[in-house]
Amino acid sequence: MRGFLNQLYKFAEILAMAALCLIAGMVFAQVAGRVFDGALGLFGQSPYGFLIPSLAEIAGFLLVAASFLALAGSMRAGEQIRVTLALGRLPARSRLIVEIAVLAIAVLLTGYFFFYAVQFVLQSHRYNEVSYGIIPIPLFIPQAAMAAGIGIFTVSLLDDLICAVSGGETSYGKADAEKSANVHGAGEL
Repeated sequence: MRGFLNQLYKFAEILAMAALCLIAGMVFAQVAGRVFDGALGLFGQSPYGFLIPSLAEIAGFLLVAASFLALAGSMRAGEQIRVTLALGRLPARSRLIVEIAVLAIAVLLTGYFFFYAVQFVLQSHRYNEVSYGIIPIPLFIPQAAMAAGIGIFTVSLLDDLICAVSGGETSYGKADAEKSANVHGAGEL
Protein backbone atom coordinates (compact mmCIF):
# COMPACT_ATOMS: atom_id res chain seq x y z
CA MET A 1 0.00 0.00 0.00
CA ARG A 2 2.85 2.40 0.84
CA GLY A 3 4.28 1.96 -2.67
CA PHE A 4 0.93 2.70 -4.29
CA LEU A 5 0.39 5.82 -2.20
CA ASN A 6 3.89 7.12 -2.90
CA GLN A 7 3.34 6.55 -6.64
CA LEU A 8 0.00 8.37 -6.42
CA TYR A 9 1.61 11.39 -4.76
CA LYS A 10 4.47 11.36 -7.28
CA PHE A 11 2.04 11.09 -10.22
CA ALA A 12 0.10 14.11 -8.96
CA GLU A 13 3.36 16.08 -8.67
CA ILE A 14 4.32 15.10 -12.23
CA LEU A 15 0.94 16.28 -13.52
CA ALA A 16 1.35 19.57 -11.64
CA MET A 17 4.80 20.03 -13.14
CA ALA A 18 3.46 19.22 -16.63
CA ALA A 19 0.73 21.85 -16.21
CA LEU A 20 3.33 24.48 -15.28
CA CYS A 21 5.50 23.46 -18.24
CA LEU A 22 2.49 23.79 -20.56
CA ILE A 23 1.83 27.29 -19.24
CA ALA A 24 5.46 28.26 -19.80
CA GLY A 25 5.48 26.74 -23.29
CA MET A 26 2.30 28.50 -24.38
CA VAL A 27 3.41 31.86 -23.01
CA PHE A 28 6.80 31.45 -24.68
CA ALA A 29 5.13 30.60 -28.00
CA GLN A 30 2.83 33.63 -27.72
CA VAL A 31 5.74 35.97 -26.94
CA ALA A 32 7.86 34.45 -29.70
CA GLY A 33 4.99 34.99 -32.13
CA ARG A 34 4.77 38.65 -31.15
CA VAL A 35 8.52 39.09 -31.52
CA PHE A 36 8.35 37.41 -34.94
CA ASP A 37 5.52 39.73 -35.95
CA GLY A 38 7.55 42.72 -34.75
CA ALA A 39 10.55 41.57 -36.77
CA LEU A 40 8.37 41.20 -39.86
CA GLY A 41 7.11 44.75 -39.33
CA LEU A 42 10.70 46.05 -39.18
CA PHE A 43 11.32 44.56 -42.61
CA GLY A 44 8.16 46.03 -44.08
CA GLN A 45 6.26 42.77 -44.13
CA SER A 46 2.75 42.36 -42.83
CA PRO A 47 2.56 40.59 -39.45
CA TYR A 48 1.57 36.97 -39.39
CA GLY A 49 -0.64 37.54 -36.35
CA PHE A 50 0.33 34.45 -34.37
CA LEU A 51 -2.13 33.98 -31.52
CA ILE A 52 -2.90 31.24 -29.04
CA PRO A 53 -6.66 31.56 -28.61
CA SER A 54 -7.89 31.67 -24.99
CA LEU A 55 -4.30 31.65 -23.69
CA ALA A 56 -5.13 33.48 -20.46
CA GLU A 57 -8.08 31.21 -19.76
CA ILE A 58 -6.19 27.99 -20.52
CA ALA A 59 -3.22 29.16 -18.45
CA GLY A 60 -5.59 29.91 -15.58
CA PHE A 61 -7.09 26.43 -15.77
CA LEU A 62 -3.63 24.86 -15.87
CA LEU A 63 -2.52 26.95 -12.90
CA VAL A 64 -5.50 25.75 -10.88
CA ALA A 65 -4.65 22.15 -11.83
CA ALA A 66 -1.00 22.62 -10.88
CA SER A 67 -1.87 24.26 -7.57
CA PHE A 68 -4.27 21.56 -6.43
CA LEU A 69 -2.30 18.59 -7.77
CA ALA A 70 0.82 19.77 -5.94
CA LEU A 71 -0.86 19.96 -2.52
CA ALA A 72 -0.12 16.40 -1.39
CA GLY A 73 3.48 16.42 -2.56
CA SER A 74 4.28 19.76 -1.00
CA MET A 75 2.70 18.68 2.31
CA ARG A 76 4.65 15.43 2.35
CA ALA A 77 7.88 17.29 1.59
CA GLY A 78 7.28 19.67 4.49
CA GLU A 79 7.03 22.64 2.13
CA GLN A 80 3.60 23.90 3.11
CA ILE A 81 3.41 26.59 5.73
CA ARG A 82 2.51 25.13 9.10
CA VAL A 83 2.31 27.06 12.34
CA THR A 84 4.74 25.12 14.53
CA LEU A 85 5.70 27.86 16.97
CA ALA A 86 3.11 26.77 19.55
CA LEU A 87 3.58 23.06 18.82
CA GLY A 88 7.32 23.30 19.42
CA ARG A 89 6.72 24.50 22.97
CA LEU A 90 4.38 21.66 23.94
CA PRO A 91 5.51 18.46 25.64
CA ALA A 92 5.80 15.47 23.26
CA ARG A 93 2.51 13.85 24.36
CA SER A 94 0.52 17.09 24.10
CA ARG A 95 2.10 17.87 20.75
CA LEU A 96 1.03 14.45 19.43
CA ILE A 97 -2.55 14.96 20.64
CA VAL A 98 -2.78 18.42 19.04
CA GLU A 99 -1.21 17.16 15.82
CA ILE A 100 -3.68 14.25 15.62
CA ALA A 101 -6.59 16.63 16.26
CA VAL A 102 -5.41 19.05 13.58
CA LEU A 103 -4.87 16.23 11.07
CA ALA A 104 -8.35 14.83 11.84
CA ILE A 105 -9.95 18.25 11.31
CA ALA A 106 -7.96 18.70 8.09
CA VAL A 107 -9.11 15.30 6.80
CA LEU A 108 -12.73 16.19 7.55
CA LEU A 109 -12.50 19.61 5.90
CA THR A 110 -10.68 18.42 2.77
CA GLY A 111 -12.96 15.37 2.53
CA TYR A 112 -15.96 17.70 2.65
CA PHE A 113 -14.38 19.94 0.03
CA PHE A 114 -13.54 16.89 -2.15
CA PHE A 115 -17.11 15.57 -1.96
CA TYR A 116 -18.59 18.86 -3.13
CA ALA A 117 -15.86 19.39 -5.75
CA VAL A 118 -16.83 16.04 -7.29
CA GLN A 119 -20.50 17.08 -7.20
CA PHE A 120 -19.51 20.31 -8.95
CA VAL A 121 -17.65 18.38 -11.67
CA LEU A 122 -20.57 16.03 -12.23
CA GLN A 123 -23.01 18.93 -12.45
CA SER A 124 -20.82 20.79 -14.98
CA HIS A 125 -20.56 17.63 -17.06
CA ARG A 126 -24.30 16.94 -16.85
CA TYR A 127 -25.22 20.45 -18.05
CA ASN A 128 -22.40 20.65 -20.63
CA GLU A 129 -21.03 23.89 -19.17
CA VAL A 130 -18.22 25.46 -21.18
CA SER A 131 -15.93 28.43 -20.70
CA TYR A 132 -16.66 31.78 -22.29
CA GLY A 133 -13.35 32.19 -24.13
CA ILE A 134 -12.60 31.93 -27.82
CA ILE A 135 -12.23 28.19 -27.35
CA PRO A 136 -15.20 26.77 -25.44
CA ILE A 137 -13.53 24.40 -22.97
CA PRO A 138 -15.78 21.99 -21.08
CA LEU A 139 -15.56 23.20 -17.48
CA PHE A 140 -15.62 19.73 -16.01
CA ILE A 141 -12.04 19.19 -17.25
CA PRO A 142 -10.29 21.85 -15.11
CA GLN A 143 -12.77 21.18 -12.31
CA ALA A 144 -11.86 17.48 -12.40
CA ALA A 145 -8.17 18.34 -12.03
CA MET A 146 -9.03 20.46 -9.00
CA ALA A 147 -11.16 17.68 -7.49
CA ALA A 148 -8.43 15.10 -8.12
CA GLY A 149 -5.87 17.30 -6.38
CA ILE A 150 -8.16 17.77 -3.38
CA GLY A 151 -8.87 14.04 -3.27
CA ILE A 152 -5.18 13.12 -3.35
CA PHE A 153 -4.47 15.74 -0.68
CA THR A 154 -7.21 14.25 1.50
CA VAL A 155 -5.67 10.79 1.09
CA SER A 156 -2.27 12.24 2.01
CA LEU A 157 -3.67 13.85 5.15
CA LEU A 158 -5.44 10.61 6.09
CA ASP A 159 -2.15 8.76 5.51
CA ASP A 160 -0.36 11.11 7.93
CA LEU A 161 -3.22 10.87 10.43
CA ILE A 162 -2.96 7.08 10.44
CA CYS A 163 0.82 7.34 10.89
CA ALA A 164 0.41 9.76 13.81
CA VAL A 165 -2.29 7.69 15.52
CA SER A 166 -0.28 4.48 15.14
CA GLY A 167 2.80 6.11 16.70
CA GLY A 168 4.72 6.53 13.45
CA GLU A 169 6.27 9.68 12.09
CA THR A 170 4.33 11.88 9.70
CA SER A 171 5.69 12.50 6.23
CA TYR A 172 6.22 16.20 6.86
CA GLY A 173 7.87 15.38 10.21
CA LYS A 174 10.38 13.16 8.41
CA ALA A 175 10.99 15.86 5.80
CA ASP A 176 11.50 18.51 8.49
CA ALA A 177 13.96 16.22 10.32
CA GLU A 178 15.91 15.60 7.10
CA LYS A 179 16.05 19.33 6.34
CA SER A 180 17.22 20.06 9.86
CA ALA A 181 19.91 17.37 9.62
CA ASN A 182 21.07 18.75 6.27
CA VAL A 183 21.24 22.31 7.60
CA HIS A 184 23.14 21.26 10.72
CA GLY A 185 25.35 18.86 8.75
CA ALA A 186 26.21 21.54 6.20
CA GLY A 187 27.25 23.92 8.99
CA GLU A 188 29.75 21.37 10.32
CA LEU A 189 31.74 21.21 7.07
